[in-house]
Amino acid sequence: MQLLYIFGFLIALPLFPIVYFQGKNIRKNVPRLPPAKKPKGFVNNSYKNTLQVLCIGESTIAGVGVDTHKNGFSGAFAKRLSTLLQHNIKWVVYAKSGYTASKIAQKTMVNLPTISVDVIVIGLGGNDAFTLNSPKKWAKDIDNIIQILRHKYPKTPIYFTNMPPIKEFPAFTKTIKFVIGNLVEILGKQLYKVVTKHPKVYYNKEVITLQKWTHKHGLKNKDTSIYFSDGIHPSKQTYTIWGQEMADFVAKNYLNNL
Repeated sequence: MQLLYIFGFLIALPLFPIVYFQGKNIRKNVPRLPPAKKPKGFVNNSYKNTLQVLCIGESTIAGVGVDTHKNGFSGAFAKRLSTLLQHNIKWVVYAKSGYTASKIAQKTMVNLPTISVDVIVIGLGGNDAFTLNSPKKWAKDIDNIIQILRHKYPKTPIYFTNMPPIKEFPAFTKTIKFVIGNLVEILGKQLYKVVTKHPKVYYNKEVITLQKWTHKHGLKNKDTSIYFSDGIHPSKQTYTIWGQEMADFVAKNYLNNL
């Protein structure tokens, strides 16, 4: 995987100046959206038992693009998971826009609650691709996160979400989609290698494509811009679909381990 990264790096090297200036232009023109408010929630379906869910990650888990987390990934995920597992769900979000896996390990882990946690969901990858993190360093950072969580929550299953579909971002140029999009796919393959070495750690490796989502969910609007709030971050509709699909993935693996 590291050789593939190096090969890709060499191919993309002449494009880096273009990517740099195009990236500056995108940052200037794309509005800076705040993270979602209310990072705690409770789905009460009057079931007998309640599960505690912990969501960790970068800007998408932080709910950038929607007003509250109830309308973001965590809210949609918890609502769906409650129905699938027939448990009430208490959920809390620890996420920061701009954070890489390394920053999550260094800064977020120390703030995690000292409570009993039943499910941990982690969404990362976009910022590590944007900062051109290598697969080797990425693997080390991910392994570090897993080790910290294992020490803090020894028996809790850990689930990594799909990698962000950077090649689908309408705000990005073809050059950025090629360079960063290919890297995020390499990081996704590396992530799969890492999680398979750990018990009760899972990665939803399905590559998200908006055309597939539109067909799968019978959406009438074929304009893929509906999936984005600012051309980069998800819209409420995207958070809903993504959260529900991740809940399906978690429920399947969670029930298999009971």
